[in-house]
Amino acid sequence: MPMTADDIRTMIRDAIPDAEVEITDLAGDGDHYAARVTSASFAGLSRVKQHKSVYDALGGRMGGVLHALQLTTVIA
Repeated sequence: MPMTADDIRTMIRDAIPDAEVEITDLAGDGDHYAARVTSASFAGLSRVKQHKSVYDALGGRMGGVLHALQLTTVIA
């Protein structure tokens, strides 16, 4: 069963409490999403570490339950 946009948003916010999270279903199939995550906690982190923190928040679901996520991170 694919993840919903609300599931993704909730998991990211649970792990990064100050995050503003915008989720877009790219294909309308519940399998391909774009996420824009804005957080002050990204300050001082490389883009790779910012993305890793978001992927870690998803608890290993990338490539499985969550097929594809186009990710943009922004420092608040």
